[in-house]
Amino acid sequence: MTQDEKLTVGLGITGSFCTFDKIKQETKRLMETDTMRIIPIYSFHAQELDTRFGTAEDFRRDMERITGEHGIFTIPEAEPIGPSGCLDALILAPCTGNTLAKLCAGITDSPALMAAKAHLRNEKPLIISVSTNDALGMNFKNIGMLMNMKNIYFVPFGQDNYKKKPASMIAHVELIEDTLKAALQGKQIQPVIRSPF
Repeated sequence: MTQDEKLTVGLGITGSFCTFDKIKQETKRLMETDTMRIIPIYSFHAQELDTRFGTAEDFRRDMERITGEHGIFTIPEAEPIGPSGCLDALILAPCTGNTLAKLCAGITDSPALMAAKAHLRNEKPLIISVSTNDALGMNFKNIGMLMNMKNIYFVPFGQDNYKKKPASMIAHVELIEDTLKAALQGKQIQPVIRSPF
């Protein structure tokens, strides 16, 4: 497959740091299909914060090694995604509750959010891979609103720890590729809500 035949997919990464290893593994698997070019687009927190799950520098370096792309780090770098129409699809993975709420309100104060806004103007798929402790709490209404918006699709998700964190839900990231394929045909993969992890 030539570069021209591959999909160009943006990967908007926000600060659900506990899922970064899963996102790296899934990105590596997607790259191994040799069907797409993946461009990382980092929120400010994702690109800057060191946490107990690892350093920001190590994560950025790993993503560059996996994708072969330096990535997008600023709002001015993300804005041209709109007028250029350069992406076939954009995946927000992981997508935090903070990002969900801001996306729902039209706030674009990070590169990942600006990329989402810019991309949606082209009426192409925006795929959300949710990862938030308040999916069934404060963000429940935002998930519902986004599910009813044109060109927005969700990676199927479920409760990750219903005993200790009953409002928490996380996407089944292994279904990102299937969700992407369906979204490119204008379809939401079903069922969206799946069994607990």
